[in-house]
Amino acid sequence: MPAEDQSATIAFLRSRASHGTTSLVEVIETHISLIFLAGDKAYKLKRAVKLPYADFSTLDLRRRCCEAEIALNRRTAPEIYLGVRAISRDASGKLAFDGEGVPIDYVVEMHRFSQDVLFDRMAESGVLSKPLMEETAERIADFHKEARVLHTGSGRANLAAILDINHAAFSAVPLFSAAETRHLTDLFQRALDRHGTLLDGREQDGTIRHCHGDLHLHNIFLGPEGARMFDCIDFNEHLATSDILYDLAFLLMDLWHRNLPDFANAVVNRYLDRTGDDAGFGLLPFFLALRAAIRAHVGATQLRDLGDPSGKAAKEALAYRDLALDLLERKQPVLVAVGGLSGSGKSTLAEAMAPHIGLAPGARLLESDRLRRAMLGHTRGHPMPEEAYKPEVSARVYAAIVEKADMVLKSGGCVVANAVFANAAERATLQKVAQENDVPFLGLWLEADPATLRARIQERPVRDSDATVHVLDQQLERATGPILWHRIDAGRPILKVRQEALDLLRTAAISAD
Repeated sequence: MPAEDQSATIAFLRSRASHGTTSLVEVIETHISLIFLAGDKAYKLKRAVKLPYADFSTLDLRRRCCEAEIALNRRTAPEIYLGVRAISRDASGKLAFDGEGVPIDYVVEMHRFSQDVLFDRMAESGVLSKPLMEETAERIADFHKEARVLHTGSGRANLAAILDINHAAFSAVPLFSAAETRHLTDLFQRALDRHGTLLDGREQDGTIRHCHGDLHLHNIFLGPEGARMFDCIDFNEHLATSDILYDLAFLLMDLWHRNLPDFANAVVNRYLDRTGDDAGFGLLPFFLALRAAIRAHVGATQLRDLGDPSGKAAKEALAYRDLALDLLERKQPVLVAVGGLSGSGKSTLAEAMAPHIGLAPGARLLESDRLRRAMLGHTRGHPMPEEAYKPEVSARVYAAIVEKADMVLKSGGCVVANAVFANAAERATLQKVAQENDVPFLGLWLEADPATLRARIQERPVRDSDATVHVLDQQLERATGPILWHRIDAGRPILKVRQEALDLLRTAAISAD
């Protein structure tokens, strides 16, 4: 396509008259596209370029890529992706949207939304919330469940290709020395060797799918119907094809890099509550490290090509590199159990501890109330019937905690198990899981006087747990047997309770930050 043809397209899209508006047409430029913001619409034009990972060099390729962008992004944000519009030229040379003349280019037409509802903007302004991130995690889980399974090679081979690209990219920029690059590459190769068998097994089980591919905070926005993922990788199916946990890892890494560990931990735990993919949990630090390394060399390449007068780009690239190095450390898995009667603050403590145990994104949080809801098909915010707390149901819940804890520990991840654990046999069974996996165990027993427990139950909103005062009274009547776990006064403020619990971890020489 002649350069002047696309120049004419750009001039047409920049013109207010083309959009029937008197307002300024804003333009956002990237290395592969231009986005024109006009009124309540946005039009995305693909540059006529041919790159190693994206080819838009012909009119037909751009049309097909526009069609793919609509189809793929409608999986997660159908309300904003309106369709493909042709830019046509008539016999007089006049350009128009979908005119009778010959098409000279194609654009993706979208509903425009405020940049203030982008999740990265919300994070920067401090309005991103944990409930919203949990909702987002569940949407991503549902998207991954429906994503197309692809068998494009072994799980190990797919990741080995990324390591090769990373090594070449790091070697091509002056920000990182040859020795630093060799060290990082060696650490990644060792991690791949450790995880190779698990990666191959996951590929055979269908966890490699056509995912989003670019799932970070800037590509999620808050719409009228909640969180929406958009702007997926639509120009290269290979780049968007990955293990579903690797797709999720971009978001987790972004949150962790922004010093939002509580959100990262909440996202991964809500996601796994939804998918049950606990056996892959131990892969996440490796996946997050890969995502951080990619950000590091992309940033280093940009500052090499565009300069960095302020030094900010170099600092950012080095921070991503350092995060990758941290995530490639090896830390021993640990199993922490938080027990106590209803109202003792188990969930609050467990959620406060989980982000600070092990490597990013923290520990797998196995909560009896979440598992109970998932098992019985009850959504959050709606009371469960008292039958949900029958002994036979609770037995199934505790069995699930033990099974999942075993899977996570075997994968190399850390666990925080949160349940009443009023029965001595339940406590012993969980502790045996740690012994069988040869990992440290820390049992915490939260206690408060019955009046405090009753008051808390009556005052708290319905979330995951809606155990009633009646349920508490039944617990108080039962004998717990000897409690050998560390007893913690849970009547104090949560920060003091959390600090005591983390101090116990450190005293026991268990990995905690």
